[in-house]
Amino acid sequence: MSEQDKMVPMKLGINGLGRIAKLTIWHHVDRKYFSELCVNIGREVGTSLHDIAQFVEKDSTYGVLHKYLHGCRGNRVIEEIDDKKGTMRINGVKTTFLRSERNPARIPWRDCGVDLVVDATGAFLDPTVPADDGKGSLRGHIAAGAKKVIASAPFKIKDKSKELPSDAITTVMGINDEDYDPQKHILVSNASCTTTCLAYMVKPLLDYFGASRILSASMTTVHAATSSQQVLDRAPKAKATDLRKSRSVANNIILTSTGAAKALGLVIPEMKRIGFIAESVRVPVTTGSLIILVMMIQDESMRNPVNREKINEIYREAVNHYPEGNLVFSEEQNVSSDIIGTPKAAAVIEGYETHTRTSAVRIDMDRLLSACAYLNSLGEGPAASFDITQLNKVGGEQPGGGGQERILEVPVTQAVIYGWYDNELGSYTNMLGDRTTSIARMFH
Repeated sequence: MSEQDKMVPMKLGINGLGRIAKLTIWHHVDRKYFSELCVNIGREVGTSLHDIAQFVEKDSTYGVLHKYLHGCRGNRVIEEIDDKKGTMRINGVKTTFLRSERNPARIPWRDCGVDLVVDATGAFLDPTVPADDGKGSLRGHIAAGAKKVIASAPFKIKDKSKELPSDAITTVMGINDEDYDPQKHILVSNASCTTTCLAYMVKPLLDYFGASRILSASMTTVHAATSSQQVLDRAPKAKATDLRKSRSVANNIILTSTGAAKALGLVIPEMKRIGFIAESVRVPVTTGSLIILVMMIQDESMRNPVNREKINEIYREAVNHYPEGNLVFSEEQNVSSDIIGTPKAAAVIEGYETHTRTSAVRIDMDRLLSACAYLNSLGEGPAASFDITQLNKVGGEQPGGGGQERILEVPVTQAVIYGWYDNELGSYTNMLGDRTTSIARMFH
């Protein structure tokens, strides 16, 4: 254990006991950076604290906690269960469970001595909602005594006329750490599992080619099921517009949406200049997801284009430029179950399946110049600084007379990259744990 990871006399608050909250407990009782955990459930669970202990201990995806921590020879690590006090020790870490308040503003963080809270409920994601809102808000944790709050999902501002407050920020560990200002930011979004993986897939290519050479990008996440989906078909809720979310998760491939592209622009601002489409497909597995990233790159030459080997080389080199283990390059033939529990990896690049194709995009120069002239007359867009000599450098037929068709051929490479991620424990929760401890260190 490094000096930075030694246990500190500090309590971590966790709001919720869903998938990410439960696995956050697993992460921190293994890491043992925080001396105590304080978990707010906000309601009674089962018949006693022993039922909560069983829920924490056993997991249908990752197995039993003590085997996860210590292997097949490990013994039970939950002990000293005190139902009256609401406490137990999990792998030696004292953990208190609160079972009364659902509204963050009424959770007794101050009385419990909690300064830092991870809100993993997914219910409070609008940073513009005031602390005293009757339905609860992220800022309610601050009113209740916390000094910093980390949301385990992207912010969602319901009032589209409002912007992200200056004291809130979206981060992906290892990508935009320098954007976090401990003196300014009190609400921190850890983005999503998909945005985290996507950021580690996009950033190496963006750093190598530059935003000006990436013409467009698209991604599809083939995503594991989540608890928001239905086990069996059920009638949609009132005013529901996406009827597919009410269909059975166990025996369907379900098309849905993702906010990964929008969130990526908050983490990597250069991506806002690039046309980006993001789609999501839910499949019936419990975890282990995949991003298929397609990038259109303006190439330098048809004679020596960017190829599969070059793309893979960029990722091999990039592995060394990020915190150890965050980006993994693999030349094995993986399937989704191979990724489950992969420690810390935000993205595992499936180099075996990288594909590229280079072709010439034919541009009608007369139409292009007419469009640019029109935009110039309006004073709009990049055409206002359009320079024909820049296009001529690319190659192809030069604009000329004779009434002939004037065509410019621009080489463009389409690159397809596959990136695996464990959307629960292995990737997202471990990255969330890194973000949590990095913020906690600034308290000392």
